[in-house]
Amino acid sequence: MSKKFDAKSTAQDVLADVDLKGKRFLVTGTSAGIGVETARALVSRGASVVGLVRDLAKAQAAAASVRDAAAQAGGSFELGELDLASLRSVHASADRLLADGRPFDAIIANAGVMATPFGLTDDGFEIQFATNYLGHFVLIHRIEPLLVDNGRLVMLSSQAHRVADVDLDDPNFSEQPYDPFVAYGRSKTAETLFAVAFDKRHRHRGVRAAAVMPGNSLTELPRNFSAEQLQGLFETVGKARADAGLPPGQLKDVGQAAATSVWAAVVADADEIGGRYLEDCAVAPVNDSPNPFADGVRSYALDAGRAEQLWARTQALQVDRIAGAVPISQSVLLR
Repeated sequence: MSKKFDAKSTAQDVLADVDLKGKRFLVTGTSAGIGVETARALVSRGASVVGLVRDLAKAQAAAASVRDAAAQAGGSFELGELDLASLRSVHASADRLLADGRPFDAIIANAGVMATPFGLTDDGFEIQFATNYLGHFVLIHRIEPLLVDNGRLVMLSSQAHRVADVDLDDPNFSEQPYDPFVAYGRSKTAETLFAVAFDKRHRHRGVRAAAVMPGNSLTELPRNFSAEQLQGLFETVGKARADAGLPPGQLKDVGQAAATSVWAAVVADADEIGGRYLEDCAVAPVNDSPNPFADGVRSYALDAGRAEQLWARTQALQVDRIAGAVPISQSVLLR
């Protein structure tokens, strides 16, 4: 990579010298925050972007600035409906994209929820596991033929992956007390492992996948925190980093938070990032320190064997559902 970027780089900085005319991207979660900025940065360089969102009315309002940027640069932006917490919606969205048939140069799995109260989807899955990981797995697995040779898959993970590894025995918290932040961490570890397994399966045709830590920013993601809870989280993170001799964590603006996603999707060297975890527009080092708020990636999130186990069991579950089998109860999920 000839040009280096860092934590302060914005998505616009990363793409400043890039011409994306003729390129097409799929981005989930383009109704607010990082997803909107990711789409705006791409269309500003002439790209065509399809944004998939749960709330089309909300997304239409947020899309105005993206469409303005697209009009000025010769790009385009269109919206489609996708509720990642509903397998019916995920399959319907995949069907529409496959019927359309137009390929994508990169898929950016940006959408997600954070630290939600306990709940199960209509399909019987814990909400964060379903939304952040399972919905994306099903969507991407089905539309993979639309990803061009030498394309990219970018999964948005989080520093919170350091909080917890996946739990294949009890992903729905049916046998343990629910902890919203542990559930969030598990879902983000799952997304990282998905990138590892996807990269292994598709690198033969030049397709590479990576997980991205966008950085902490004040978007709508922590909507389930009160102001006091959010302040408490910041203080906890600050103390944990100080106790470990680490510099204070820095909040990014939304442009900076979108930078690593577009860097991974467009600019970064494919062989360098394939199957890796990225932060601040760079490959993150493995860091197995017990501090959940340290930088870097825990080794369990890049473990190839763990990634294969998660992939195989998840795929088997979804094949049953696609075939219209009787819904599998949560008690036998991934056992």
